[in-house]
Amino acid sequence: MTERPFFPVAIDSTTIAAFRSCPQKAFRQYIQHWKPAAESVHLIAGGAFADGIEAARRSFYENGSTAEDAVAAGLRALINKYGDFECPAESAKSLERTAGALEFYFENYPLGKDGAVPVKFGDNHGIEFSFAQPLPINHPVTGDPILYTGRADMIAEAFSGTYIYDEKTTSSLGQSWSKQWELRSQFTGYCWAAQQFNLNPSGVVVRGVSILKTKYDTMEVLSYRSPYEIDRWIDQVCRDIRRMIQCWEEGYWDYNLDHACTEYGGCAFTSICKSNDPEAWLKTYFVKRVWNPLARKEQSIEEYEAEMKAWIP
Repeated sequence: MTERPFFPVAIDSTTIAAFRSCPQKAFRQYIQHWKPAAESVHLIAGGAFADGIEAARRSFYENGSTAEDAVAAGLRALINKYGDFECPAESAKSLERTAGALEFYFENYPLGKDGAVPVKFGDNHGIEFSFAQPLPINHPVTGDPILYTGRADMIAEAFSGTYIYDEKTTSSLGQSWSKQWELRSQFTGYCWAAQQFNLNPSGVVVRGVSILKTKYDTMEVLSYRSPYEIDRWIDQVCRDIRRMIQCWEEGYWDYNLDHACTEYGGCAFTSICKSNDPEAWLKTYFVKRVWNPLARKEQSIEEYEAEMKAWIP
């Protein structure tokens, strides 16, 4: 009998979203930890852009740098994060264009002049708000509360209130882009986590930057969250995790076999679900990589499982 994979002690919005879309996808990607062998340009560029934003803000608000020097620090962080990744020729998210997007961002939202001031947590500013908060549902093995983890780009005072800030790189902006955040679980989860720190954000400010080969564009959207929405969110997340635990205990993760297989350019596991020998396909076209939200780093499956075993009494 095949040994049952570890059920995660920490769950984030990406895992929840995958499970809601297709439990089988969540199983392959976040329980077995199979990832496509080829790295995604969208993840590489998005991660580099986020590192650049954070470094610039820290340089300005925490180190007292000028706005110009802070943006330079952000560019250095972006270049370091992007590394030697080779951008596909058809993509606009090259290192040069992604660095240009960072400069474009701070031209439109200049440091110290964009109306958003990071909140203070003691001696720390609310830049890169990371959290790992216990949920009211216990792990099926350890018996300890499962942790809900996440990382918001910033918590700031703005618009006469407190807001979560999140930056998104994209290919296009418009009405459909701006409306997709109204019920986005990721952002409701940020608001819930902020409440655990005695903050009561009114909602989220999403700043989008589109990166095209010939131009950039930007859009800022406010998405509010009422106390009712946040209370409903935590109830739903716990229900979803209970269903995840049920799948884990049964050893069977349901298939969507419908629209989720073709959304957003298609699921990476389509060929796996079509095969009567999925293990052979997995070992050929996928590798096992684990993003550990507690350690905030990517690990080998051996490192991850060793850490997970430490949680088991």
